[in-house]
Amino acid sequence: MGTPLNGVDFDVAAAQCPSTTQRKQALDVDTVVPKPSVARANLAVSREKPDGSAGSKKLRDYTVLQQHVPFWDRDADGLIYPWDTYCGFRDLGFSVLFSLLAMVIINANFSYPTRLSVSWWPDPWFRVYVGGIHKAKHGSDSGIYDKQGRFVPQMFEDMFSQWDVHGSGSLSAGEMWQMIKGNRLAADPFGWGAAIFEFGTTWLLLQKDGRVSKEDLRQTYDGTIFWRIRDARKQGNGWDKGFGLRDLLSLGQRKLKAHIM
Repeated sequence: MGTPLNGVDFDVAAAQCPSTTQRKQALDVDTVVPKPSVARANLAVSREKPDGSAGSKKLRDYTVLQQHVPFWDRDADGLIYPWDTYCGFRDLGFSVLFSLLAMVIINANFSYPTRLSVSWWPDPWFRVYVGGIHKAKHGSDSGIYDKQGRFVPQMFEDMFSQWDVHGSGSLSAGEMWQMIKGNRLAADPFGWGAAIFEFGTTWLLLQKDGRVSKEDLRQTYDGTIFWRIRDARKQGNGWDKGFGLRDLLSLGQRKLKAHIM
């Protein structure tokens, strides 16, 4: 047996599997979050926010995964039409082209799985069903949502103990990429692509100085971040995070200037 660490008196790493040493688990979550391995049905909690988001309390009848998507359910009828998806991404500040791409990817891929909660027949309008959103859970993901769409605090904390290399409480694009690669399952190209799209979009929306904060990610899981962004944009102050075309052009200009000098 290994030396007791943070109250754990059994081995949490095996010598013949180096990744168990490299990808450390968060061992002391239970000092702040009771029973962190037990999935929370309607609250996304962390060590910093053990009570979750205030806004989630209004949606106690919905799982955390269901709470993630009402931003796109514009008329609150439990159905997300392709146009709803497009408008939601536009409200978040994405371009027309990216919003159209997101609409096609999301509604084309997730309509039928979520439709299975009510019927075997495909939906002719490619609507996403909020009530069956857990059926759209794919492989090669972080495991933070369980198979019913509940939130697992231990898995969320493990995300940062394993992939936040500098312990900054945030993830860079490179660290997210390493996480995506580390979570890949065999023969699961759909899951790989979905993870790249989801975390790539998250980074584009939330990055600040190249990193996405832990709290912003937590609010992404319960959907409260989307309402914050929309309100900030509507109030005229704008959303001060994210990476868009202007940032890309600015980056290109800086690189060109550095090359010339």
